[in-house]
Amino acid sequence: MSILAEELQALGSPEVVEFRGETTIQVELKDLFSTMEKCRDLGFEMLLDISSLDHMGEEPRFEMVYELATLDDSKHLRVKSKVAEDVEVPSVVQIWKTANWHEREVYDMMGITFSDHPQMERILMWEGFPFFPLRKDFPLAGKESEMPDVAFSGVAPLEGGPFVTSPGSTRESGEPRAKGES
Repeated sequence: MSILAEELQALGSPEVVEFRGETTIQVELKDLFSTMEKCRDLGFEMLLDISSLDHMGEEPRFEMVYELATLDDSKHLRVKSKVAEDVEVPSVVQIWKTANWHEREVYDMMGITFSDHPQMERILMWEGFPFFPLRKDFPLAGKESEMPDVAFSGVAPLEGGPFVTSPGSTRESGEPRAKGES
């Protein structure tokens, strides 16, 4: 067991997993904020990313994933926490300011909300968009919306590039494909 794993077990983390040189801890949602504060105190001053997983059909449905690192980039840590649908996740913006946009993206794409977030609003989709595009129950072809089809034009903007499109087709058949792929 590495020194990092021993330090993390001292935090009281219920599960520390080391695999291929990567360390991951799994924490209960109720302990997430305090664990993140302790991780910062252990030297993980950088929040690199926040993402989420949709385990549709399982309970709890979602899982939050935080990627942390030290300033000298010598240690990396992944923190995971399972989240039930319609349950708020504690915001870590008070610990790392960079969490603001990451948490807004998770909200925008997955519909997971964060308590005590200073600006919990969409960042990629327009306000009023009723869906969450990265959920597994969102259809690949998208859903009809009130927005005009400004993205579809008669001329493919990347014509001759690595991908080809079929202008004037439906959304399913007009999806970009690698050349030679049908």
